[in-house]
Amino acid sequence: MDETSVPSPDHSTTGSGRAEWDGARPWLAHYHEGVPQTVTIPSAALATLFDQAVSRFGASAAIEYYGATLSYAQLGSLVDHFARALISLGVKHGDRVSLCLANVPQFPIAFFGAMKAGAVVVPTNPLYTEPELEHQLNDAGVRVVVALTQALPHVLAVRARTPVEHVIAAGPEDYMPRALSLAYKVKEARDSLGKPRPDHRALRSQPWFHEFKDVIGHTHDRQGFEVFALPEPAAGEDLAVLQYTGGTTGVAKGAMLTHRNLVANATQIWAWSELGTGTHHKTLCVAPFFHVYGLTVGMNMSVINGATMVLLPRFSVAETLKTIEQRKPDLFPGVPAIYQALARAAANKKADLSSIRICISGSAPLPPEVQAQFERISPARVVEGYGLTEASPVTHCNPIFGDRRAGTIGLPLPNTDAAIRDRETGLFLPVGEQGELVARGPQVTQGYWGRSDETAKTLQDGWLLTGDIAVMSADGYFSIVDRAKDMIIVGGLKVFPRQVEDVLYENPKVLEAAVVGVPDAQRGERVQAFIVLKPGEQATAEELNAFSRERLAPYKIPRVFEFRDALPKTTIGKVLRRQLRDEALAEAAPAT
Repeated sequence: MDETSVPSPDHSTTGSGRAEWDGARPWLAHYHEGVPQTVTIPSAALATLFDQAVSRFGASAAIEYYGATLSYAQLGSLVDHFARALISLGVKHGDRVSLCLANVPQFPIAFFGAMKAGAVVVPTNPLYTEPELEHQLNDAGVRVVVALTQALPHVLAVRARTPVEHVIAAGPEDYMPRALSLAYKVKEARDSLGKPRPDHRALRSQPWFHEFKDVIGHTHDRQGFEVFALPEPAAGEDLAVLQYTGGTTGVAKGAMLTHRNLVANATQIWAWSELGTGTHHKTLCVAPFFHVYGLTVGMNMSVINGATMVLLPRFSVAETLKTIEQRKPDLFPGVPAIYQALARAAANKKADLSSIRICISGSAPLPPEVQAQFERISPARVVEGYGLTEASPVTHCNPIFGDRRAGTIGLPLPNTDAAIRDRETGLFLPVGEQGELVARGPQVTQGYWGRSDETAKTLQDGWLLTGDIAVMSADGYFSIVDRAKDMIIVGGLKVFPRQVEDVLYENPKVLEAAVVGVPDAQRGERVQAFIVLKPGEQATAEELNAFSRERLAPYKIPRVFEFRDALPKTTIGKVLRRQLRDEALAEAAPAT
């Protein structure tokens, strides 16, 4: 929150809680000496800050992509061309532009180009199914889709049932070095033999279909002058991004993130990292930009501060290790599953990860063992952070150079307040009591697009209700107990899956663990665990049951251990508990 809006403490109490937050911020005393208690949030829009970066760091590398490099000056020119291309297609202030792209150069080009054209960006997962894609395009009212060629079949299949007027195709090979681009095209042609593919020759005859690089080249008249003037820059409070998120209902909602929201969070995280602005930093961008974590911590934070983005369109262990060795990034925002996979591979192959300095882990709980594994094979400081789409996304993080506390999400970022509330009474709870984590600050969303009812449930009295059950220590460190919706009730007693999972992770044979609740006729619910063992290891359900009995109360012990080769995950590495629960329900149905 801003310094000017700090409320005065309220010391009235009701029962075990308070009707109002008491205003105490014990976490400030535990900030590392290089982190300010508050930061100044620029009032400028993202496009304005991008232009400032181009002016300041023009000759420096903005993007490194499979050996190709784009300077900030080159990126700035491409962004301007794309902005004018959108205007030539009729895009006006407030129109929505979907970026159905992976981490390819076209993403930052189209993102900042759309901003400069006055549009609102809708980041879209290129792996979406047709129903998911159709819902998002309709709900947001998207007029233009910039789609990866691999995502084109689904985009084309739903286009006629959406408001989409133009489709712009972008190939991953477009900005690769020439030899690599040709090799990529040959490989794609070989891999797609016998599979249905869009007929690009026929598509090019359609007035609504365009190729990305062609569109950028069609913004000049015959004399070479750019003929489409750019609109006035947006204001900080203007809508910048509709970032879609799921929820307890499973229906994706568009969180309305303003320019100020996104600028604030990038500024907060950079201050937390204690890094000086300049061109000597490189960010490994493998966390997808279509997810708000990658968008803010990977792209926006890098661009605003003149760092180089090292782009990887998808995660593979071999490619990521090779990229780190060759490109020497020092910043690496990622997720626990990625750090774990790299640590195992690097330990076996003796890969050189000596350039990595800071790893902010997000999107899923960071097991202490994974943190230790990655720090054993690199000089990096790996810290767990916390956030959610509605907060752009980061609200908390462990100190990078200060007192890290394993098992916690750390401290609220500068300008951010957090507290624990009782979900039923709304009372603010004292230190040590479990309740719902609530937060507020300049990074918090304005609400959900077209869903005032959902907004009212999530934003109350200036606070963002996270839906996570947490507890705060006396010195301001927060720990997530679990998602409220994932809580399991066994015979009237609460079981939080994360606590059980953390115990299972302690077993030296367990690589991954996920826990869900399954209906049980006697107890209401029972605990079921899904286990992935480390390569070469063997274990039985009886063995894991005995291991759990030494560490968990009887009602928390999984009644079923199911062994899997892998767990279903989102594109950012978060385990899909809902899918596992559905599968467990389907298997249990006949017995029930």
